[in-house]
Amino acid sequence: MNPWPFVAAAYVLTAIAGAAIAFASWRSMVVAERAAEELRRR
Repeated sequence: MNPWPFVAAAYVLTAIAGAAIAFASWRSMVVAERAAEELRRR
């Protein structure tokens, strides 16, 4: 059985998961920055 399709699939899944985590972290950072800006305005 050829292992390369599984290796490629693992890399694709890792790339997708990494992009999802990076996007979630970025969104969380944006929300936190907005909250910090609101605290400064008070």
